[in-house]
Amino acid sequence: MHIHIIGICGTFMGGIAAIAKAAGHRVTGCDAGVYPPMSTQLEQLGIELIEGFAEQQLDLQPDLFVVGNVVSRGNPLMEAIMDRGLPYTSGPQWLAEHVLRDKWVLAVAGTHGKTTTSSMLAWILEHAGLNPGFLIGGVPMNFGISARLTDSRFFVIEADEYDTAFFDKRSKFVHYHPRTAILNNLEFDHADIFADLAAIETQFHHLLRTVPREGRVISNGQSPALERVLQRGCWSSLERFAVDAGWQAGAPDANNGCSVLLGGQTQGDLHWSMLGEHNRHNALAAIAAARHAGVTVAQSLAGLAAFQNVRRRMEVRGTVRDITVYDDFAHHPTAIATTVAGLRRKVGQARILAVLEPRSNTMKLGAMKDELAASLQEADHSFCYAHNLGWDAAVALAPLGARGQSFEQLDALVAAVVHMAQPGDQILVMSNGGFGGVHQLLLDALA
Repeated sequence: MHIHIIGICGTFMGGIAAIAKAAGHRVTGCDAGVYPPMSTQLEQLGIELIEGFAEQQLDLQPDLFVVGNVVSRGNPLMEAIMDRGLPYTSGPQWLAEHVLRDKWVLAVAGTHGKTTTSSMLAWILEHAGLNPGFLIGGVPMNFGISARLTDSRFFVIEADEYDTAFFDKRSKFVHYHPRTAILNNLEFDHADIFADLAAIETQFHHLLRTVPREGRVISNGQSPALERVLQRGCWSSLERFAVDAGWQAGAPDANNGCSVLLGGQTQGDLHWSMLGEHNRHNALAAIAAARHAGVTVAQSLAGLAAFQNVRRRMEVRGTVRDITVYDDFAHHPTAIATTVAGLRRKVGQARILAVLEPRSNTMKLGAMKDELAASLQEADHSFCYAHNLGWDAAVALAPLGARGQSFEQLDALVAAVVHMAQPGDQILVMSNGGFGGVHQLLLDALA
């Protein structure tokens, strides 16, 4: 089959392309802004890429168009496809019908930690010799790729609650029909498509309706929103983590390790270098999910000891004059606060300079602006890139006083950070986008 993917350069659709190619299909694709690193990865796989959405791409005559959720009505290629009555589908539906149907799907859902937990789970299964396929919204360092197809019965997928396509407004994850489902946490997000938290809870309820009776749901017992979802119906076995009656992590030791308990009984010790309570919770969820797939806790702990994290998750981009620059994907206030707290635990009294780009649709709309200052409290100084925001970042940061600044121009922000930085400082860059290459700009200017 020849499939043409519209909007191919996003992490998810690029992963679909790689999996389709591995399955033996001819794959071509297009996007507005065909650029590295995804373009490089796809070209190395022999996938032909086309810049833009011109309707002349119909001349390729694919058997099926697979449409990403960046495509909307008015897109010239999409309009031509619809005018001619040509076959099209969404990425999640194609994946469900052509790859996941015969797999034991392990899906990781939640507002925060999906990528990291999916990566942990895939690596645990790999370390245990199960050779899983996976599709993850980031690049696990243990694998160096975001997606792969194998002959294993197991497939790990990052299960996103964002909508599927312009013609299918259900969350992506309702297509996956997992046998093992992790519900990591649940807060309000995606203000561009959800009116409130209750609307997202409904989508999570729909996800639970797709888990079979013999499946398992693994849920964060500290999340009131998830408890409300479970009260609406759960037809599968249920395990909770982060609560006394379920999976727990003991107090961290000096090296961030901890004991792992189930029902108050110690199951083993976790030895690793990952920071923060949120990552201990991610690990508990991954251990519980792997156990459902037949992996012992001891095997999971051994796998996690060799886990190398995910790119753009507290990734050190460089050190100049004893000033370290980190890259992190945090963009929601809860994730920002958690990331800053994790770094604070690591560096002690060293100064943290937080550099933030509020880039997600939720942040651009200002739905979380009143929580921004509080999320940055543990940083010594915060610099916000306020370009193209629909709200006043300076006002939002006002509770920080002189410790918070906003900038409309990237070069001015870089100059201010470099002027303030001194040996021993930790510069924490947080964005869910490229942030104009600010990491390298900072390193170059510091040098």
